[in-house]
Amino acid sequence: METILISSFIGGLRGWEFIVIALVVLLLFGAKRIPSMMRNIGKGIHSFKQGIEDAKEEINREVQRADKGSASEKAPAEKIEEAR
Repeated sequence: METILISSFIGGLRGWEFIVIALVVLLLFGAKRIPSMMRNIGKGIHSFKQGIEDAKEEINREVQRADKGSASEKAPAEKIEEAR
């Protein structure tokens, strides 16, 4: 819901409105702090994406371990069937 509101807000802005917003941000934070703020935002986004990738890898490892565990459980049963 929130992303819909944000995208509809940004989609409704025209060129001059972006300029006004940029000027207000420049006045509030100053020209020296804006690059460091953008750098920190970029680091935060990178860290977030890395966390998502790490979580995916961990989930995949657990799924593979579960698959290996179930395969090893099936192996003795198959050996019994072969022995008969």
